Amino acid sequence: MKKITIAILAFTTLLATSCSVNGLDGRDGFDGLDGRDGIDGVDGQDGINILGQVIDIEGDFTAQDDYSIFYEFPQSIEVFETDVVLVYILFDQTEDSNGEAVDIWRLLPQTIFLDQGLLQYNYDHTFLDVNIFLDANFDLETLQSGDTDNQIFRIAVLPADSASKSNVDHSDMSEVLSKLGVDEKDIQRVKLN
Repeated sequence: MKKITIAILAFTTLLATSCSVNGLDGRDGFDGLDGRDGIDGVDGQDGINILGQVIDIEGDFTAQDDYSIFYEFPQSIEVFETDVVLVYILFDQTEDSNGEAVDIWRLLPQTIFLDQGLLQYNYDHTFLDVNIFLDANFDLETLQSGDTDNQIFRIAVLPADSASKSNVDHSDMSEVLSKLGVDEKDIQRVKLN
């Protein structure tokens, strides 16, 4: 009988200690507090993390640079191989109803019909740099300075996530800036050459 009592006591002790972890009895803890609501107590929509960059560059197309403008991304602009890099040319300016200048941007590539033939502003890029170049069906040395000097380009880097998950019209500069949350006044301009 003594053996059965010891066995029952051992089993009861084992059962009592198995319900406890690190000295805790297994009861539920206290619930945490809810997070804060958004503006005016209303939760907002979940968004995506967009860390796009936009920069303006100004440069000249010259024969010595093979009619190309090369821009290397500074360390302050992080570009991944999967990101979308768009380049726009400041094509013209117009005036709004208040008489203030309004920029007209066009997405590259952009083809222009000249007396000499067809001129195309085009670009290629890596995650390290952008190369903007001229291509034509005539001798580029016959170009006027208005087509080569003080050309202004806007480079927009769209993270792969935002580019693939949105239906932004990339040809619409305003829509791209809005999607990236970038104000026109905050865009840095870099003069090259």
